[in-house]
Amino acid sequence: MFSPCLRGFPPGTPASSHRFLHLGGLRTALYNYIFAKKYGGIFILRLEDTDQSRLVPGAAESIEDMLEWAGIPPDESPRRGGSTGPYMQSQRLDLYNQTAQQLVDSGHAYYCFCSSQRLELLKKEALRSGQTPRYDNRCRHLRADQAQEKLAQGASYVIRFRLEEGVEPFQDLIFGWNRHEVAQVEGDPVVIKADGFPTYHLANIVDDHYMKVSHVLRGSEWLISTSKHLLMYRALGWQPPTFGHLPLLMNKDGSKLSKRQGDIFIETFKRDGVLPEALLDITTNCGSGFNTNRMGRRIDELISEFNPSKITTHSALLDLEKLPEFNRLHLQQRIEDEQQCDLLIQDLQEQIYQAYAEQIQDKDVLHEDYIRRVLHLRKGHISFLKELVSPTYSYLWVRPSFSSQEVASLTGEAQHIASLLLKLIEDRGEELSVDRLGKDLKAVAKQAKATKYREVMKLLRLVLSGQQVSSLVL
Repeated sequence: MFSPCLRGFPPGTPASSHRFLHLGGLRTALYNYIFAKKYGGIFILRLEDTDQSRLVPGAAESIEDMLEWAGIPPDESPRRGGSTGPYMQSQRLDLYNQTAQQLVDSGHAYYCFCSSQRLELLKKEALRSGQTPRYDNRCRHLRADQAQEKLAQGASYVIRFRLEEGVEPFQDLIFGWNRHEVAQVEGDPVVIKADGFPTYHLANIVDDHYMKVSHVLRGSEWLISTSKHLLMYRALGWQPPTFGHLPLLMNKDGSKLSKRQGDIFIETFKRDGVLPEALLDITTNCGSGFNTNRMGRRIDELISEFNPSKITTHSALLDLEKLPEFNRLHLQQRIEDEQQCDLLIQDLQEQIYQAYAEQIQDKDVLHEDYIRRVLHLRKGHISFLKELVSPTYSYLWVRPSFSSQEVASLTGEAQHIASLLLKLIEDRGEELSVDRLGKDLKAVAKQAKATKYREVMKLLRLVLSGQQVSSLVL
């Protein structure tokens, strides 16, 4: 799992190395990052890789890659290091097991020897009677000598935390005062699994304590579990961090944003040419937590306008159909920034060469001055850089092809009109301008015997772009 959290004023974020980063995870990381930068804290990336059966090769590295690409890099992480590492939970097992043993010794946790078959029977029986499945806490009643006898025999076990009634209320940064008597509705939770790895419940409170985490912003699905975690803090005599539970990020129709939707992974957006600032903009624009709500904000503006008291409890409805418009705005901002524009030119040069390498007849089309002019003429009209290497704009890079039949379908005066246009260029020379071009072309059309102005323009489009529908950059 991927968990961000904050320290110093606020700590950092935890993340999961068995999955690639998706939009929901990016949004959680983003709010932790903004919170840390707003109040002078440290943004921590912790990778939760304790579920060994679900590890995906390369996912841990990809999470950091995508956070760096998005412009919200952690201050401390497996890659960057830090004073409270290691930041991979699989490298902190001794710490978790020591803490679990501390809970057992103090009577707040116990060894459970129930088989998976028995637990499955409990689950089936609960479902058959219409109840929520829960562990019946059978092993919490074992005497110490009975537990030691089973351990000596090499019996498989887990360690469970003993839930008690009397949960103290806590004030969530977003949902206000909360309190859930988990002992009344849940069985005692597993904190150390049979393979010796901790569950989320134990690992995160241990990490938050030893990493000196002061604030945790995480999804609202963890709100009810927080009372359980606070019982563990109390059992260990530790001071818990301040929690804030972010409302869920949903599809625009209110359905769950599922990881099974292949298009919600950040690597997919990057591959498709979405700018990171556009992705951050749309995920905050559909939510709350800012003094204003407008399109086109970059990360420095998100930080300055952030106001955690304005985060609402309502789910954020994300309309990805609006993403091209967000990308158009941010692409325009990049074009207008000289340094950013230089990077766009390099990117576009590579795309042009890959798309049209063998067809390019004039190498000047790869010159940065020419590409810069194209970008400035098309800014505000394109949403993605890759549009400029689509067939619609191919005439910018290669000479267009068209047939004599296409020309003949427009006019029988093509040669005459061509000579008139060449004379216009020769006469006007450097005085030929976009402002006067419309009038000049209308004058050319009047000199044609049977071709109207509209057909003259279609003819021009055809010979300049190979198209009869206008997309010309003049």
